[in-house]
Amino acid sequence: MTVPKEMPEKWARAGAPPSWSQKKPSWGTEEERRARANDREYNEKFQYASNCIKTSKYNILTFLPVNLFEQFQEVANTYFLFLLILQLIPQISSLSWFTTIVPLVLVLTITAVKDATDDYFRHKSDNQVNNRQSQVLINGILQQEQWMNVCVGDIIKLENNQFVAADLLLLSSSEPHGLCYIETAELDGETNMKVRQAIPVTSELGDISKLAKFDGEVICEPPNNKLDKFSGTLYWKENKFPLSNQNMLLRGCVLRNTEWCFGLVIFAGPDTKLMQNSGRTKFKRTSIDRLMNTLVLWIFGFLVCMGVILAIGNAIWEHEVGTRFQVYLPWDEAVDSAFFSGFLSFWSYIIILNTVVPISLYVRPKACSQDPCRWSISSPPCSPSLTSCPLCSVEVIRLGHSYFINWDKKMFCMKKRTPAEARTTTLNEELGQVEYIFSDKTGTLTQNIMVFNKCSINGRSYGDVFDVLGHKAELGERPEPVDFSFNPLADKKFLFWDPSLLEAVKMGDPPTHEFFRLLSLCHTVMSEEKDEGELYYKAQSPDEGALVTAARNFGFVFRSRTPKTITVHELGTAITYQLLAILDFNNIRKRMSVIVRNPEGKIRLYCKGADTILLDRLHHSTQELLNSTTDHLNEYAGEGLRTLVLAYKDLDEEYYEEWARRRLQASLAQDSREDRLASIYEEVESDMMDKLQQGVPETIALLTLANIKIWVLTGDKQETAVNIGYSCKMLTDDMTEVFIVTGHTVLEVREELRKAREKMVDSSRTVGNGFTYQGKLSTSKLTSVLEAVAGEYALIINGHSLAHALEADMELEFLETACACKAVICCRVTPLQKAQVVELVKKYKKAVTLAIGDGANDVSMIKTAHIGVGISGQEGIQAVLASDYSFSQFKFLQRLLLVHGRWSYLRMCKFLCYFFYKNFAFTMVHFWFGFFCGFSAQTVYDQYFITLYNIVYTSLPVLAMGVFDQDVPEQRSMEYPKLYEPGQLNLLFNKREFFICIAQGIYTSVLMFFIPYGVFAEATRHDGTQLADYQSFAVTVATSLVIVVSVQIGLDTGYWTAINHFFIWGSLAVYFAILFAMHSNGLFDMFPNQFRFVGNAQNTLAQPTVWLTIMLTTAVCIMPVVAFRFLRLSLKPDLSDTVRYTQLVRKKQKAQHRCMRRVGRTGSRRSGYAFSHQEGFGELIMSGKNMRLSSLALSSFTTRSSSSWIESLRRKKSDSASSPGGGGADKPLKG
Repeated sequence: MTVPKEMPEKWARAGAPPSWSQKKPSWGTEEERRARANDREYNEKFQYASNCIKTSKYNILTFLPVNLFEQFQEVANTYFLFLLILQLIPQISSLSWFTTIVPLVLVLTITAVKDATDDYFRHKSDNQVNNRQSQVLINGILQQEQWMNVCVGDIIKLENNQFVAADLLLLSSSEPHGLCYIETAELDGETNMKVRQAIPVTSELGDISKLAKFDGEVICEPPNNKLDKFSGTLYWKENKFPLSNQNMLLRGCVLRNTEWCFGLVIFAGPDTKLMQNSGRTKFKRTSIDRLMNTLVLWIFGFLVCMGVILAIGNAIWEHEVGTRFQVYLPWDEAVDSAFFSGFLSFWSYIIILNTVVPISLYVRPKACSQDPCRWSISSPPCSPSLTSCPLCSVEVIRLGHSYFINWDKKMFCMKKRTPAEARTTTLNEELGQVEYIFSDKTGTLTQNIMVFNKCSINGRSYGDVFDVLGHKAELGERPEPVDFSFNPLADKKFLFWDPSLLEAVKMGDPPTHEFFRLLSLCHTVMSEEKDEGELYYKAQSPDEGALVTAARNFGFVFRSRTPKTITVHELGTAITYQLLAILDFNNIRKRMSVIVRNPEGKIRLYCKGADTILLDRLHHSTQELLNSTTDHLNEYAGEGLRTLVLAYKDLDEEYYEEWARRRLQASLAQDSREDRLASIYEEVESDMMDKLQQGVPETIALLTLANIKIWVLTGDKQETAVNIGYSCKMLTDDMTEVFIVTGHTVLEVREELRKAREKMVDSSRTVGNGFTYQGKLSTSKLTSVLEAVAGEYALIINGHSLAHALEADMELEFLETACACKAVICCRVTPLQKAQVVELVKKYKKAVTLAIGDGANDVSMIKTAHIGVGISGQEGIQAVLASDYSFSQFKFLQRLLLVHGRWSYLRMCKFLCYFFYKNFAFTMVHFWFGFFCGFSAQTVYDQYFITLYNIVYTSLPVLAMGVFDQDVPEQRSMEYPKLYEPGQLNLLFNKREFFICIAQGIYTSVLMFFIPYGVFAEATRHDGTQLADYQSFAVTVATSLVIVVSVQIGLDTGYWTAINHFFIWGSLAVYFAILFAMHSNGLFDMFPNQFRFVGNAQNTLAQPTVWLTIMLTTAVCIMPVVAFRFLRLSLKPDLSDTVRYTQLVRKKQKAQHRCMRRVGRTGSRRSGYAFSHQEGFGELIMSGKNMRLSSLALSSFTTRSSSSWIESLRRKKSDSASSPGGGGADKPLKG
């Protein structure tokens, strides 16, 4: 920080804070933040944001005017209001005003009720968060204050398991040296604990009286969204102390394993890093919605053209013919010329023909404004329950699809009791068009929970279970898990299926004992025993916890540690090992070791790490063992498991003493300290013996087969990113080449991208595909020949290189190269860069994107993508609150897209095609009738039929099809991923399909009008009187229309349910019932002015000629459709037709369907140890800073009695919910 020139030099030397203008910092322009402890009056001068969260939009007074204003900003609502005004003008309207006002008021009311309900939940959630209690130090006394009353500069006391209310500077804690442990799942999705430490000068301020006197001032960076960075200075007692991110507790974190701590509020409310990362809630529309906006403009233009044609016709007719009938057909008083009559006729026809733009397609829900600031666990989703009405068919269909997702038992996680949740009703059909998936790593792909699955000990593999025929049992077919009831300290949640491993432990097999002894000693886990025999492990990563838990269940229970000892209960006997050294893990070493001395005085080094590292350090005498273990590693790798190797080495006393001396010297070196230590560690970690394997699967092959491209955007290092790729099977040994971009300058990055493109093109030339390389990408058209290159490539790019690649002059080159690769992994990326990558693909590829993540660092990416998915359950809920859909496991994404998404897209497309067809067929009859009624704007149908046609007669059948229809069953959707491609290519509803529907509707309207017109011209009744009259013609045309559109939807329906049958045939029955009722004597007697056509329906439909006319019209309208579909099915069937035919054949042959088997990766092994592990707490443990004074005296625990070994293992029935989901080949390291 610079010191102002006018500041006296003595103050600068003393470290006093520089002067500060008392002007309020404007949003986004604040240059630095000042906060003085225990001085609210001083801090209020800067008018910083309060800690109050507000996501609601309305209050009781503003709701009605604001909501109506928002609704009438929708063009559709304004359009129909305009039509209503026209209908109130007698000289224009030939329809009653209620035909428009009833649906308009209904739509406005339902939307208002929905908005009010959503805002009520926002108010409720805001109040729940804002009214949480926090202990604030005020006037030297701890007082309970609501979160919304917490201010910058306040000192807050937090207790164990409490959420952090604001961004705090850690002052002191109950732990030694001001340490505290936090869980940051709400921020980054990681459940492993992190350590924060107060600066030494404040770590002793644990007493209330001392804290009350604390008047230090913090000057730091302004509010920003960088979760892993903080820069500031504390000025206190004429000294200044640097502050970093290690001293900060961010809002959204949870205090863990720390009795209490005190913190100084630096950022509050919207200024916190959590809120800065929330981004702006964007209103998302589907590609179909965007297409509809264009189509509606075309329809409106078509409507205007029809109105102009008919208006011109009216003016000509009135001028040439109408003037001759002025005696008994006089013009209205306001009409003084044929031209003006045509002008009025134009507006009349606009009213009559407006049904080509149905209001039901314009009920649009507001953007679901769930905000990540509302991180209360009980924050509700946007309620979609009030979006349905008889008119808003689109939203009813979307609502139904959302409930199908919510109710899907196959997407329900039994272990976490977490269902899938559609948090919006507007994007369901977009799920069927996804081309790019952007995924975070931690907790999303890895799911951040690890399970011990298989192991290889002394050349023997454990973990596979075989049936009575000797075949390997698959997941879901496995018998009962191993019974660990002999061990009172066993973790009941741990499952393992191979009893032979426990038998080996029971029989005292030395290599097996050494195997689990290593697992129980070589780690940095902390143990906590709250109740007798109830152990809780606090691991820095899920890997550590899974390994120590496995050893615990097999009888090697890690109980406690001090800085110099580790106590383990080995098969019921307490043994204390002297801890001599911890050689900590980092991403360069990719291994961790401990050196311990057992009670007999023997010194042994235990090591665990990546197989690619440890196998090179084994003693040459282990070659035979190495070969068998390598075979097992390759086998496990083929199943997609994450691998890890254990090894040990005995050390003699003299060598250890000399090595320890050199290690001490290296640790005290002033220069190259890390290199010297690495060399010392390398020396001792050699000539070891080999042991273990463990793994995690990632199943994304199905999405790849569906032509969905998956990019991983992670904050991990490059080495970890490579392991991610192989574990997820995004990277394989069969790939032609994996490009790694690590340039630090623009020129370096550009050159590396250029070389990658050249290699891909050169490789394509060698296989003779005739490509010619184009060196520069056209900005007008991104489609590149590179996307068709031969071979499979992958691109891995670092965050610093990505920053250059995303610059305006290079982003197209980066995108061209990335899109030509099968797999793309971006490592060390910031939350902003994640969003920028998504935005880049959206901008140039014009493809539907989906982002999936689990932490606050994924919120921007989730909001930027067309569809955002949050992983719920294990980690925080920040991503869930910002998402459109949520579920607990990444694998559910397959079902969300390939089943629900594909069906939603199919149903919506069929719905829209049919909707436009039936409305054009209905409306265009008025157009043709205009040429035969003097262009007088007379309607063919009576006004009640016009009102009820879309509401009653045709709404439910199309609704049933839009909600329930499916082309193939869900099993086939998963079995044939290629069925997903029509949605990506937008084949089912586009401009071409729209014009086909319109043409069919116009064709139907022509036949609907002219066939009855031609028949009625010459037809007579059975008594010889003329059949033709206006009322009879209207009934015949209306009846023909209802029957034709009902038969048409029957042809369009691919999946019949009882509801479909009831709605289609029930709608026909309702039509005839209403028709006869409206033409009855009873209604005429009650309302003679409204129901004039007494007995018309009965008389008309009693004529055989009328029924023959209706049947002829129906046949002529439907037969071309049937013939076309028959020919298409015979000559050019699509994949869904083929799948349906195959299914029909299978049913006939009663052949049992054989499920697809997932193909495992084979080839060279790939270690996953660096996958989620991070640099450990080894130095902290050895220093003893993280341990209480009482713990330092603990060297052993009293041996507790355990039950005797049972002769045979008792088998228990495994929980069906947890066995396949809890481990096995599909999820060995699972979540």
